[in-house]
Amino acid sequence: MIALNILEIKDFMNKLLCQETFDNFLLREAAVTGSAAWSLDGTLNRDFYSEDELAQEGLAGLDYLPFSMLRPQCFALIRGKRTPSCFKFVFLLSPPNLARTLAQTHSSYSPADIAGLFINLRYQNGTLLLTTGVSYRIFSTDKSLEQEWDSLVKRFLKGHEISFSEL
Repeated sequence: MIALNILEIKDFMNKLLCQETFDNFLLREAAVTGSAAWSLDGTLNRDFYSEDELAQEGLAGLDYLPFSMLRPQCFALIRGKRTPSCFKFVFLLSPPNLARTLAQTHSSYSPADIAGLFINLRYQNGTLLLTTGVSYRIFSTDKSLEQEWDSLVKRFLKGHEISFSEL
């Protein structure tokens, strides 16, 4: 796990809410506190969709919705003249991207071993903090996947010209 301070918050928020930068991640949850507190659960409600719709939308096999589907609602909660007092977003890698990441990093783990590769965003007191995390379904003392995930997240940020400093 690493903790990164996002240096240019306004630019980051534009990339988060107005561009497709994070659209391929799944949104596990979001919370925004401003004039009121809002909580968004990204869990896919399978009863809302037919099997055909799940397939058409690329949602089959997912437990959470892609951020691309929820980004407009998140933008609506945050936009305005006043900055929220705090917010939190929890993203995770989709199952296909998890499998691809494990293969590309030559990990000894299988997708069944990993509950999720996470990116957590927390804004509070004028600071935006990004932390990474790996949730395992098995017990392991091997931290190589965590190190690879940390490295991949830093490359992702650099590739999208998001400036940060390590804490």
